[in-house]
Amino acid sequence: MSSFKNSNLAQAWLVLVLATVFGTALAGIQSKLSPVIEANKVRETMEKIPGLVPGNADSDNLVVTSRVIDIKKNGTQKFYTVYDVALKDGSPAGHVAKAAGQGYADKIEVLIGLDAGGDTITGLFVLDQKETPGLGNKIIEKPWRDQFVNKASAGQLVVVKGGAGGGYEIDAISGATISSRSVAGIVNTTIADIKPRLVLPGKKENNKTEETQ
Repeated sequence: MSSFKNSNLAQAWLVLVLATVFGTALAGIQSKLSPVIEANKVRETMEKIPGLVPGNADSDNLVVTSRVIDIKKNGTQKFYTVYDVALKDGSPAGHVAKAAGQGYADKIEVLIGLDAGGDTITGLFVLDQKETPGLGNKIIEKPWRDQFVNKASAGQLVVVKGGAGGGYEIDAISGATISSRSVAGIVNTTIADIKPRLVLPGKKENNKTEETQ
């Protein structure tokens, strides 16, 4: 009996040691890969920007500058990376905002294109997601994302089932309503937060932290 207990104790310690070793190894790998992953996201973002501004502008004719918009909201501070896009002649072409929010399975990161005044959504790209394969991950598909294009930013997007009827409605992905609503929610929140801070022709950006409710 004593031998049996000792055997179980030894196995338990072995499992604990192995779990610790593997956990430490995975953490080390993740820490090394994180800068590479972020660099890839930045590169992909820059590649996608021309297709997210009005007219799918030629990248050779664009000047892109980035800034961080900080928003103080409900006692917390949020940060958005915004890319202001202009033509080489100085004419404003639009903006692309990077934003994230909770999806069904994990965090969803998106790029949201807006016209120069922030009045119309001009593009949507899913930069990162881990939603359910065959269901929620369909948020990456262009036909679904294209529903957001040309939607006015003045109202709230609403996800519906069984086909969108126009206006602010977005048709949910069958079997993935939560993922669909998550993306729409990220877009709604981001536009509400950053629109007052977008640079308009002839106006100077307000660099102060914006307090919203």
